[in-house]
Amino acid sequence: KVVYDVAVKSGAQLENVLDRASYLSALNDADPFDSKIVIVLHGDEIGFFATRNYATYRDLMVRAQSLTVGGIIDIRMCKVAAHRRGYEPPDIHGFVTMVPMADAEIIDLQKQGFAYMQ
Repeated sequence: KVVYDVAVKSGAQLENVLDRASYLSALNDADPFDSKIVIVLHGDEIGFFATRNYATYRDLMVRAQSLTVGGIIDIRMCKVAAHRRGYEPPDIHGFVTMVPMADAEIIDLQKQGFAYMQ
């Protein structure tokens, strides 16, 4: 069980995080009963996940959404950070779970035994 604390500025940096999460999942044989990876977003990458920006970030969003299909990788987003950037939950793609606060989510996941990755 791993939680990635993500605050990146570029699509390339986000792609790197997605690559790492995907590779980690593959190393664990993508077993939904034995592994869980949570990516918690709270930085400039939030705009990539806005539905109004889909045309610009289509390939990145298709990749991110595809990683969530098997149930091993979850993508969660801080509502506070999204709001500060002018986004509300309906503005964000539906495969992303909105959480009240990134820091609280990361702390809670660590209490549940998730290893912290940055």
